[in-house]
Amino acid sequence: MGDADKDLVKGHRSRLRERFLKGGAEALADYELLELILCLAIPRRDVKPLAKGLIRQFGSYAAVLSAEPRDLGAFPGLGDTAVVAIKSVQASALHLARAEVHDRPVLSNWAAVTAYLQGVMANRSREQVRLMFLDRKNALVADEVLSDGTIDQAPVYPREVVKRALELNASALILVHNHPSGDPTPSQADITMTRTLADACGRLGIKVHDHIVVGTSGQVSFREQGLL
Repeated sequence: MGDADKDLVKGHRSRLRERFLKGGAEALADYELLELILCLAIPRRDVKPLAKGLIRQFGSYAAVLSAEPRDLGAFPGLGDTAVVAIKSVQASALHLARAEVHDRPVLSNWAAVTAYLQGVMANRSREQVRLMFLDRKNALVADEVLSDGTIDQAPVYPREVVKRALELNASALILVHNHPSGDPTPSQADITMTRTLADACGRLGIKVHDHIVVGTSGQVSFREQGLL
């Protein structure tokens, strides 16, 4: 890269930083936000083509942040330092969202809960089942991944769920899983499994408050849909 090109890159980065500081994330396009991250990891290269290529490859800014490190590392021109920079931004965002969930009773803080779940699960390439265990005041006792599965299935074993709830002395739980297809519409298998789980938990006085299915297009609450 010649001196003139270096000056152009430097000027572009300076303008990006100024726009971000004045207007926040809303002042930048998604690829420009990704540019800001990549600038920290790749200081002497024009990263705009790389940022645009990543979003084109993975589908969205959120999907880039949520991508597996091995998949990011396989993208041409993206080294370990850049992968760490991208994943650290995702980790920071999830840490903040998780803190919002932990600090208040879950059922009275539903917007924060759904935002957290969307961030942590929506863009996963494989189906994952997560359990949020609650105490008698609906405060979060534990937020745990029960299982990781294939692109369209992750197992749920009621006996394991009940056992873990008893270990934690939880009085209620929220079941969550994602649909990698992006469509959060529950399947008949989802409905049957949820009713079986709710019955098993109910026998021991553990309430299943909800089952939330997460997809890139949104979420479906079994409770809101009258399925639970």
